[in-house]
Amino acid sequence: MAAPYNRLWKLLIDKKMSRADLRKAAGIAPNTMTKLSRDEAVNLAILERICWTVNADFGEIMEYIPEEKHD
Repeated sequence: MAAPYNRLWKLLIDKKMSRADLRKAAGIAPNTMTKLSRDEAVNLAILERICWTVNADFGEIMEYIPEEKHD
């Protein structure tokens, strides 16, 4: 499963907010921001704090891309 956060980065641009601003406002650890930058999985509670901080829904900050099944 892939869950890229491209929507989050575009939303930050629209809100004129930097990644550092988001990290501080949402209380996110630097290593978690690195995970987000690499499109790696993060805790749902972190995603909830991001949504609250930028006033968005989960679908507005990420998308779900299913992997192909290998038989």
